[in-house]
Amino acid sequence: MRSLMAMLAIIASMSVSASAQTAPDIALTRLDCGTSNAPGDVSIRFSDTYAYNGLKVQIVFSCYLIKHGDDYIVWDAGHAMSAGAVAPKVSLVDQLAQLKLTPQQIKFIAISHYHNDHVGQVGSFPDSTLLIGKRDWDVLTKNPGDLANPAPFAHWITGGGKVEPVEKDKDMFGDGTIVMLNTPGHTPGHHSLLVRLKNKGPVLLTGDLAHFRENYDGDGVPNFNADRTETLSSFDRFKKIAKNVKATVIIQHDARDVAKLPPFPAAAD
Repeated sequence: MRSLMAMLAIIASMSVSASAQTAPDIALTRLDCGTSNAPGDVSIRFSDTYAYNGLKVQIVFSCYLIKHGDDYIVWDAGHAMSAGAVAPKVSLVDQLAQLKLTPQQIKFIAISHYHNDHVGQVGSFPDSTLLIGKRDWDVLTKNPGDLANPAPFAHWITGGGKVEPVEKDKDMFGDGTIVMLNTPGHTPGHHSLLVRLKNKGPVLLTGDLAHFRENYDGDGVPNFNADRTETLSSFDRFKKIAKNVKATVIIQHDARDVAKLPPFPAAAD
């Protein structure tokens, strides 16, 4: 019996050791994806219930680099360099170069939704697999309308690159560390992102589920969202996930949330 117990202990130890050796390093770096204007009044566009009378918020434009072992993901592609006053001072490609990375090393270019301030530099990653909500992809390829600009996606729309339309959630590596979460409402195929970091713990990136803290806390629905009911349902789901996994929530457009991550070029891990 003692021999059997000793053998089981050795096997368990070997299993834990192997698991530790194979667990990928995960890191998260914020990238600057647009030049902000002065704090602006958010009471007109960002609430369909007149909730933020006179409130002024500093809106920022954020993208993110996620390292998963030897693989890299860019989440959202910000404003185009040709976007005028709101254009980034430094392109995504040049920011990656400061981290000694090239676009060819980016496995996935993952997009939360199709609005211009999240897709402007997506064309800088032609060798990357494009991940985007299926319902957003359907809009881009079938009925773009006024708010969805298919031009940045021409490389993938014409078959030049690999695209994976994401219908529900997508566990990018099958290990639960980086998961696109289906949170429709802002756009039909809107997604948020869960990143599980070893030291900081789980982090949730909102995409545009919320634009600023008051918007998030009060389940505010901008008057330009695609679907009010879906937005409220997504808020409910997102907040339950945040509570259950004890996540740090990063509201991508809120300047106050930038400090939750180390300043570029440092990364959270």
